[in-house]
Amino acid sequence: MQNTPPRLRRVDSFFGLHFDFHAGEKDWDIGKHTTPETIEEVIAATHPDYIQCDCKGHPGWSSYPTKAGIAAPGIVADALQVWREATAKHGVALYMHYSGVWDAAALKLHPEWARVDEKGGPDPKNTSVFGPYARELLIPQLRELHDSYGVDGVWLDGECWATCQDYREDVLETFRERTGITEIPRKPEDPYFFEFTEFCREGFRKYVSNYVDILHRECPGFQIASNWAYTTFMPEAPAIPLDFLSGDYTMQNSVNSARIEGRYLANQGRPWDLMAWGFAASWDHLDWTEKPAIMLKREAALVLALGGGFQIYLQQNRDGSVRLEPVQRLTGVAEFCRARQAFSHQSERVSQIGLLLSTDGFYRKNHRLFATWSGETDEVKGVLNYLLEGQQCVDVIGEHHLDDNALRDFPLIVVPEWKYLDPQFVERLTRYAEDGGSLLLISPATAALFGRATEGLTTGQPSDERSWLEHNGRLAGIKDAAREVAAPADYEPFGRLLPKNDDRAEGIPAAHIRPFGNGKIACVHFGMGKRHLTARTTLVRAFLSALVAKLFPNPLVSVSGSHLVDVVLRRKTGRLFIHLINTGGPHADMSTYTYDEIPAVGPLEISLRGRPAGEVMLLPENIPLDCIYANGVTRIHLPRLEIHSAIAMDFPLAG
Repeated sequence: MQNTPPRLRRVDSFFGLHFDFHAGEKDWDIGKHTTPETIEEVIAATHPDYIQCDCKGHPGWSSYPTKAGIAAPGIVADALQVWREATAKHGVALYMHYSGVWDAAALKLHPEWARVDEKGGPDPKNTSVFGPYARELLIPQLRELHDSYGVDGVWLDGECWATCQDYREDVLETFRERTGITEIPRKPEDPYFFEFTEFCREGFRKYVSNYVDILHRECPGFQIASNWAYTTFMPEAPAIPLDFLSGDYTMQNSVNSARIEGRYLANQGRPWDLMAWGFAASWDHLDWTEKPAIMLKREAALVLALGGGFQIYLQQNRDGSVRLEPVQRLTGVAEFCRARQAFSHQSERVSQIGLLLSTDGFYRKNHRLFATWSGETDEVKGVLNYLLEGQQCVDVIGEHHLDDNALRDFPLIVVPEWKYLDPQFVERLTRYAEDGGSLLLISPATAALFGRATEGLTTGQPSDERSWLEHNGRLAGIKDAAREVAAPADYEPFGRLLPKNDDRAEGIPAAHIRPFGNGKIACVHFGMGKRHLTARTTLVRAFLSALVAKLFPNPLVSVSGSHLVDVVLRRKTGRLFIHLINTGGPHADMSTYTYDEIPAVGPLEISLRGRPAGEVMLLPENIPLDCIYANGVTRIHLPRLEIHSAIAMDFPLAG
């Protein structure tokens, strides 16, 4: 648009708002109450870099008078034009919420576009990524949004997480031709189910790559994200030239969702943001309840500390208009974010502990094409949470993040309960340990993948019967533990597993540590990740923390005083930032939709190995902190932590 202020591209954007209402055929007066004044009040209250608003949700009906798609029958005014003119006037970028693969209205008109399920029936919701849907509807409609409305880009919803195996006859014929496999698998236990699933995954990648390439070529400057692509839902190296990566983490248990998603996205090498839902509900009842500002501030802190951008999702009314009261409550949240932008946005990793989210292990385990919200990464989430609750600094990494240089950067690699890893990657991790790194292998199945690295170690089949972990004289009930363990003399036992709740019982080691070349390898003889999500115990956390201390005795930063603090190390403009996030409160309680208080924690003691150069400041409060340096360690006292603060300093770091 002419004579309007410049708008930030997504790569430089930091804070945004998202609105959608998934327009349906029974929604009326769409556009009637969307006014420039309302949108300008939204902008004045929160000063976003961008706004995403509805143009087509999962039902498939467009909420603006499209000529390329399927317009909802209840449209009475062109709300999208109002959004575009108001945002452009104030230099705010405008992106569209657009449901891609999931498009029910298109399939009512064109049932031949549907995916075919394993029983041979057409899917009423999901289009086929092998069919003409993108060519006939998606690409023309996105081109219309660019050409006719001048929108800045699109946030495509309902994509990787909605895509399933496709049994269209043309798909099966191509699969037979390319693989020579004639017996088509219909269930996970059928032969060649993995091969067919991989074929369908590649179909989705080609589908996205095709529309991205065409739109980049035909609509210069148009910026594209496919929701959840290249996140933990699709954990692989970004190969498609998407302009930014994004996802909407869970509306409940949001703290734990943001913890893992942010730590993975921060390592993907692309501009990224995460979206918090501004409300919570049970999916069974859809009893929407707006979140207080303090909840959203903490959810923002978890993302911003990792260098990402942040956006908040608010619902539109059924006529597409915006309720101003929820927006006005976000003024303080926006200010909270902006106060942290200068020292958080686009910061860089300081490598300490790497937690493996394996691409190969994930795809071997997952019976869907990509993840949904069905526990596909539960083991990784649980181990991550235990590590974070022990104040460890952790990055979630995949095989593609770990070239030889990156491997050397991490003093400790933790491999959670994966049942498959590529043998060549296993050998690379083994050499990493030989060269001086430390490996922590959790569960007997994981240890068994490592061949020569765990030579001589034998464990019986894990039993789902109850066992008890003994550590420092305390007991905790666990499951998924080995009943028998034998190890050579150079394996140091650590902790005990007991067959009953009696510390006098004869048990077996809970873990072993062995020297390996110039490094160390530890094997834990029970699974802990998935159980954390349903039966978290302080003893397992203490056991894991003590084991980590044996493998990684000299972390750059140690924090004591509370287990309710996430510690994030980042660097920016040559400075070191120790981010501290208060994770107290009932954030993981699914019966607690919202809460309006996060009790402060502290005092905290922060120990830094080395000596800062110059003043140490607490940000964004801009308070100088007193430091005591002795014996190579700087000690910093923080009396109180509310939600999030960062300790900033000039500090020499290698690399």
